[in-house]
Amino acid sequence: MRSPPHGFELTPEDHELLRGAPPARALRWCERVVGGGAEVVGLAPLQGGTASAVHAVDVRDPRGHVRRLVLRRFVRKDWLEEEPDAPQREATALEVVDRCPVPTPRLLALDARADSTDVPALLMTRLSGSIEWEPAELETFLDRLGAVLPGIHATTIPPGAALPDYRPYQPRPARPPSWSARPDVWQRAFEVFDGPAPPHERRLIHRDYHPGNVLWTDGAVSGVIDWSNASVGSPNADIGHCRVNLAWYMSIEGAERFLEMTGRDDYHPYWDIVAALGGFEEGDLDARDEDFVAYAVGRL
Repeated sequence: MRSPPHGFELTPEDHELLRGAPPARALRWCERVVGGGAEVVGLAPLQGGTASAVHAVDVRDPRGHVRRLVLRRFVRKDWLEEEPDAPQREATALEVVDRCPVPTPRLLALDARADSTDVPALLMTRLSGSIEWEPAELETFLDRLGAVLPGIHATTIPPGAALPDYRPYQPRPARPPSWSARPDVWQRAFEVFDGPAPPHERRLIHRDYHPGNVLWTDGAVSGVIDWSNASVGSPNADIGHCRVNLAWYMSIEGAERFLEMTGRDDYHPYWDIVAALGGFEEGDLDARDEDFVAYAVGRL
């Protein structure tokens, strides 16, 4: 079992950008959102993310109650230039999933144009629980991880909610890795990636569902976080994305058991392949990627 490296090994520059304390202007905004002379009394960076700066913020309200909040600041200018609607899109997603039976953060405020903060920002409630990558009881963990998804996928999307349609991440690798002894496997995977998706229903999907975005308390799921990529698409896209992460950081056998526990009888290896290849280039790949791609191609 591997420890997930994503977001935990940062360059000094990225560490300062993503984990450094928010400026006073952003904290004053948090206080104004709570209102009535509220005061920030606690602040800590949250680990794991690389696309935005995310901090736990404790704000004491006028009655002395401490509100446990999360401040997300969109500090990467290059990302905002590519996706200027990202703050509004996440705010919309949080409003949609407020109808979800699974606990999710509740949106408190959006400053999409940085009128009151240093950069575009969101303020939301903070859920209890912790992330689990090394469960003591893998079978129970996988069962409960899969049991959350039907409730998410059954959530009604209200008319006019501006959520994007699911699309595989781009680019995909342009060629098989130079070190690979199985280039035919990669070529077959590229054909599937470039081809049409299998017929599917259109539902609310998390789009980035994996153990790093699920919180646990006393062995039970206590919340699902990070809805910045929420989309409309096939529930199988969430299963595929989770399976890739399980295969990378746990085992392919765990990914297979997870699929069995979801009970999806319409699952096609296409969803494994687009999750494994989308957004990556040749230099990003290693042997564990090849093992999973070969496994997915073998299921076609």
